[in-house]
Amino acid sequence: MTQYTTRPADTYSPLYFLASLGAGGLVVTFFMYLMFWVPYQGRPVPVFEDVTGALVSGSPALQAGIVIALIGIAAMAFLNVKLLIWNFAALRAFQKTESYEALRQSNGETTLLAAPLASAMTINVGFIVGLVFVPGLWSIVEYMFPMALLAFLGLGIWALRLIGGFLGRVLTQGGVFDVTAHNSFAQLLPAFAVSMVGVGLAAPSAMSGNTVTVGVSLVLSTFFGVTAIIYTLVAAITGFNSMLHHGTAKESGPTLMVVVPIVTVLGILFMRQNHGLHVAFDAHGTPGETLVFLSRLLAIEVLFLALGLLVLKRQGYWAEFISGQKASAGSYALICPGVAFAVMMHFFINKGLVSAGVIDKFGLAFWGLTGIAIIAQFMMIWLVLKLNRKHFSRADTPAPVAAE
Repeated sequence: MTQYTTRPADTYSPLYFLASLGAGGLVVTFFMYLMFWVPYQGRPVPVFEDVTGALVSGSPALQAGIVIALIGIAAMAFLNVKLLIWNFAALRAFQKTESYEALRQSNGETTLLAAPLASAMTINVGFIVGLVFVPGLWSIVEYMFPMALLAFLGLGIWALRLIGGFLGRVLTQGGVFDVTAHNSFAQLLPAFAVSMVGVGLAAPSAMSGNTVTVGVSLVLSTFFGVTAIIYTLVAAITGFNSMLHHGTAKESGPTLMVVVPIVTVLGILFMRQNHGLHVAFDAHGTPGETLVFLSRLLAIEVLFLALGLLVLKRQGYWAEFISGQKASAGSYALICPGVAFAVMMHFFINKGLVSAGVIDKFGLAFWGLTGIAIIAQFMMIWLVLKLNRKHFSRADTPAPVAAE
């Protein structure tokens, strides 16, 4: 029998940008080790000099943690960029097909927002790589912030144009949006993309010492943050209504947990803004207020994780799309919630519980809770590698035989 070599990724979907996004998110999880374990002063984040200093003078446990973090950041950053480049090449080819034109006329048009979403994450990854691997970067960081604002603003405009094209079509033509196929949270992808742009725009407000830069960062990030919140609420309410009527679309089941990364990203956005308000405008918050804020966000995440995992288990999603023969690009949406939960746990523990004096840093309770974040992180690493093998590895498949 004639054999031909194929792989699921050869049937392209813009959702494959989520593969790059997931790897980028894992870079952030490894950076959390450095962010909260490495001592540093005078800056809101650790830099190359802090990391190398801790490697020389830190305890063996800290040194081991730093080495793991650096290896993880480098490996996942490479995978993030590699998959982003592959996706843009595949997207260009896909745009020349009839399938692309059909996508633009369907509910799935919003999957195109995965491109600016993943691109925004890659900019964040680049900044992390620069911080930990480039000596003296902090000395020129004030010159980088305006460029970063322009880059994220460009991505934001791209995302808004895609959203405008979709909403302009479905809100003016009538009858072109399939409400029966809206039975998932897939339509929250635009909100996720906008929130990722917003958190990138908020970074200078937390790290810049220039009042104008901080002010511009606060205003722009607020716009995109509010936009993301409004879009999330509208899409979630209408999507849940459709799910109550038609059940959850099996292939889109993972989208039930997309609320988790949106909440984490927006939470970091608001924390960055609060830091900027404190440093540049003398507006102060208290550790107790931060603890309550993070507790509320974590509660939302746990609830949606529980809901999503319940539905996926009832539908048999794991056996069919992860371990089984079927393949769906939407499976990569499973990575973002786990990554986001791990990141939120680090913030909840360090900026919430430790800062408020509820637990001691590096104490038993600290490591017990941090262990939850690390377990979630490594589960997502396993899932990334498993999905990459499933979707990007070539396998010999019997060539189709024409019916007689």
